[in-house]
Amino acid sequence: METARLDVTAYQAAEQLLRHNRSKLVRGGRIRPQWIDGGDRFWYAVDTPEGRRFILADPEAGTREPAFDHVRAASALAAASGHEVDVRALPFAAIELTGGAVEFDAFDTHWRCPLDTYVCEEAAGSPPGDFLAPASPDQKHAVFLRGNDLWARSPGDGRERALTSDGAVDHAYGASPFVPLVLLNKLGLPGLPPAVAWSPDSTRVLTHRTDLRGVRQTHLVESMPADGGAPRLMTQRYAFPGDDRLPLGEFVVLDVASGTAVRARTEPVTIPLLSPITTGWAWWADDSSAVYYLEQSRDVRTLRLNRLDPVTGEVRTLITETGDTRVEPAQTQAQRPMVRVLSGGKETLWYSQRDGWGHLYLYDAHSGEPREQVTSGQWAVQEILHVDEAGRVVYFVASGLVAADPYRRSVCRVGLDGSGFERITDDDQDHVVIVPESRGYFIDSASTTDSPPLISVRGWDGRVIVVLEQTDITRLMATGWTPPERFRVKAADGVTDIYGVLYRPHGFDPGRSYPVIDHPYPGPQMNRVSPSFDSGLLGADAEAVAALGFVVVAVDGRGTPGRDKAFHDASYARYETAGGMEDHVAALRQLAGTRPWMDLDRVGIFGLSGGGYATVRAMGDFPDVYKVGVAEAGNHDNRYYHAWWAETYDGPAAEEDYARSANVEIADRIQGKLLLVHGGMDDNVHPHLTLRLADRLIAADKDFDLLIVPGAEHAFLGYEHYVSRRRWDYLVRHLMGIEPPEGYRLTPAPIDMEVITDLFG
Repeated sequence: METARLDVTAYQAAEQLLRHNRSKLVRGGRIRPQWIDGGDRFWYAVDTPEGRRFILADPEAGTREPAFDHVRAASALAAASGHEVDVRALPFAAIELTGGAVEFDAFDTHWRCPLDTYVCEEAAGSPPGDFLAPASPDQKHAVFLRGNDLWARSPGDGRERALTSDGAVDHAYGASPFVPLVLLNKLGLPGLPPAVAWSPDSTRVLTHRTDLRGVRQTHLVESMPADGGAPRLMTQRYAFPGDDRLPLGEFVVLDVASGTAVRARTEPVTIPLLSPITTGWAWWADDSSAVYYLEQSRDVRTLRLNRLDPVTGEVRTLITETGDTRVEPAQTQAQRPMVRVLSGGKETLWYSQRDGWGHLYLYDAHSGEPREQVTSGQWAVQEILHVDEAGRVVYFVASGLVAADPYRRSVCRVGLDGSGFERITDDDQDHVVIVPESRGYFIDSASTTDSPPLISVRGWDGRVIVVLEQTDITRLMATGWTPPERFRVKAADGVTDIYGVLYRPHGFDPGRSYPVIDHPYPGPQMNRVSPSFDSGLLGADAEAVAALGFVVVAVDGRGTPGRDKAFHDASYARYETAGGMEDHVAALRQLAGTRPWMDLDRVGIFGLSGGGYATVRAMGDFPDVYKVGVAEAGNHDNRYYHAWWAETYDGPAAEEDYARSANVEIADRIQGKLLLVHGGMDDNVHPHLTLRLADRLIAADKDFDLLIVPGAEHAFLGYEHYVSRRRWDYLVRHLMGIEPPEGYRLTPAPIDMEVITDLFG
């Protein structure tokens, strides 16, 4: 009998929907503005049916127009360079608009093309910015790492001089506590930029001396180095939860002209994973008179705002907040802190969840006492956009004001005294906002999960100044894609509303029965489901699996952020409940109750990182529900994962408490078909965390499948095509009961900075 196989067109459609391909199917869905004149104007690139086009927007004039005549520029460049130039694929990705001309780099040359004559000529261009040497605001200096010390360079004459001289191994200036070496090597980069912040007046640099001495060393073995040869050992400083020594940072202010160093006159701060300068937890006052930084206790229950005098090194604590659970400066881990120092240092706008919701409070910076609760209500502030100090008004993004969906974001304003609250965007769309340095307007992308973005420039009164892009999804629809269904169901407690999305299989027929896939990311630090049309970091994988013929469900259960404090705290010190896998089961059953085409006898689950952890947890806790799982790069035992993560989101706890959340302790309960996948060079979630689980599964005499990808890091960059295919093959074989298309292979995705930007923002 001939083996039944899935039609190859399903894999072809799924491949088009993978992250690196999907962006090409959506025209005008996102822009990256490049500011001109401090943000008064900007240009951006957008894909059109005629190819990539560069657009110039002038908000003051209310105009949007081509930045130049693309046909004439292509012809002129061809004539000047001797190369063929296709106007549908111009050989440059960035431009400069200066002095009535457009400038760009093409064919290893810098070109200047006056917009009155369109005669391209070779020109002396400003040197490109150096990723590894952040430049001062006035562009007269740049700071870079040389060995373990910081150096300054004058781009004008190339002169270099040392700013520090006593740096040492594991005690270096501007060093990040965690360096993703494997990813950097893939990108051809020798390291990360130094952790520095220039003062607005370009005279001084804030950095820290990073003390890694005594921090635990962990190891990876590069089994097959890229240049051949024997396996190599890669060692990194990587603390486990409960370790006595965590990375520390001593703040230092360096005067670029004099070379003097002013050290903070206080104890170093704990910096377990990322530099507080890199994450925006340390910043300069607008007038360069002070440095402010946030400091969080190791148990994350206390948050302080400190002021560092850059002349004397004196440090003074301005605000302290302590709580019974996590006290955080924003809704999610990746967000910039919602803290603003105002009135020349006399007042502070401070984010807090003390009343059960995320709101803004105005503090007296001298007494450290709250003066006003600026926002209030059963909704949550998500982002501070702009503070008009003269008008005593703050503009911000809030969720929970749209009755249909508590995750949709609205742009709002309110007086610093709490009066005059107003929704500037009074529709029911989700709003993603970009604010220029000039603060004269904002760029608004309005959409929902099933309606593509309308991108426009708005004034602070909400008025649309100029429409930039109306998203075209014609090519996306041509793949067979349909918008996901946004749903609301009850959590496992039968009381709490939870929300998610359901992707129907391509060619959906309500008369058929379909296997179901749960795609979790139950992180306490971020949401799995985006309220906007952009499906987010993980959504493309779910869309691709739906193209294979599965119903795919993604949900944010209790324990995830973005709503009220109690909803998030459901997972506090109980990581195994993060995202509420019992809520996922409740959601599946409620959805199937009104959708008979969902076959709950054929339910699978897959996920990456925290999603890999959740996959195994679900199969151990609910073996009657989840029959097939693909767990990728899961942190299956937080006792041996990174101290920052484990102590923040699974702790603080003793070792026996961490054992409660460890998947290795429930290996004997796992049933069904399970594929474990891990990168052999994952320097974030180390591969031994999957191998520990494999060891326990073997001890329990459980059958499972294991795939170690030798050279892969945490995101499997460079190996996504292989891991995706293996995932699809596994789900098709064991849930559909048929074979995948014979011999089908995915095209490898490119690895470059544009892909990294798309992936990580």
